[in-house]
Amino acid sequence: MLKKIIFFFTFLIFLLTPSLVQAGEMIEGKISRILEEKIVDYDGVAVTYQKLEVQLDDSKKVIIENGLFPSTNPIIYKVNEPVLINQETLFNYNDQVEYQIIDFLRQDKLLLLFIIFIALTIFIAKIRGFTSLISMALTFLIIFKVIIPYIYNGYNPILVIFLSSLIIIPVTFYLSHGFNKKTTVALISTLITLLLTGFLSTFFVKISRLSGFTSDEAGFLQSIRYGFLDMKNILIAGIIIGVLGVLDDVTISQVAIVEKLKIANPKYTKIQLYKQAMSIGQDHIASMINTLILVYTGAAMPLLLLFMNNPQPFSLIVNNEIIAEEIVRTLVGSICLILAVPLSTYLATLFFKPSRQSPKP
Repeated sequence: MLKKIIFFFTFLIFLLTPSLVQAGEMIEGKISRILEEKIVDYDGVAVTYQKLEVQLDDSKKVIIENGLFPSTNPIIYKVNEPVLINQETLFNYNDQVEYQIIDFLRQDKLLLLFIIFIALTIFIAKIRGFTSLISMALTFLIIFKVIIPYIYNGYNPILVIFLSSLIIIPVTFYLSHGFNKKTTVALISTLITLLLTGFLSTFFVKISRLSGFTSDEAGFLQSIRYGFLDMKNILIAGIIIGVLGVLDDVTISQVAIVEKLKIANPKYTKIQLYKQAMSIGQDHIASMINTLILVYTGAAMPLLLLFMNNPQPFSLIVNNEIIAEEIVRTLVGSICLILAVPLSTYLATLFFKPSRQSPKP
């Protein structure tokens, strides 16, 4: 609570003092020279101080100091490194312009990584890879043009996610896997599982009394959009869309298994087909659970390390809302993904009816 109060008043002070500093403009630059570099002592903390000559994108050169204050993540700049600079005009100092390095410029590295991703996807997956990239682009478009703006403007996040999913799921499934019976069965299975996810996540978030305010971002959002955003529903919507991201793989895999088994042995009855497919699905579930645990552990690593030396017993640590939220998110998602396996397998056995014809050689 104290952390949230401090955060709120800090933000309030920022809002009430707009006349001191004009909104900063982000510009690009490059470290042209290191004029000075030394180790300075700040109350027993050794900090590397740098005086840098930076060439801006308009060829103008400015002097910027780095390492003026102790930092938990000190950054040492090198010559020719591209950087992002914040340019501010100080009204109370005769419109003096102040420059501050905000971050490294890394767009070219990200672009290279993205190009490698696209090239490998198309090279290995061929036309399916190309269509899946189109579906990915459409998903991003819906997220940033529909989901985020509507939630930001106060619409019910759960309703927005479900309605958007009715567009995302058919488009991405058919583009990625083709217009066929296998895709249709997987699509139906995904929609049913998504409804179940919405119910379970709403139920357990409610009975666990989770507020959705476990992060600074949530507190900041609420302070600037007070009365517009329901953070509890945003938490539920996040769980739903997180499960949606994995359901494609689960449902398509199980339906494809049933389809291949039916082709391999057309004499299988529905029960035999279901049992054979579920024997493979059980392995899928086992590996999926381990994968989910590792994925969530990787994402929450700083949080887990934070509680490493906590003197409280384990029962009290998991009771902490920030931990409880991750537990609910992980377990609800895992339960729904597990249930998606028998559901998609059963629906596939209904659609891929056993045939008496001999399999083609």
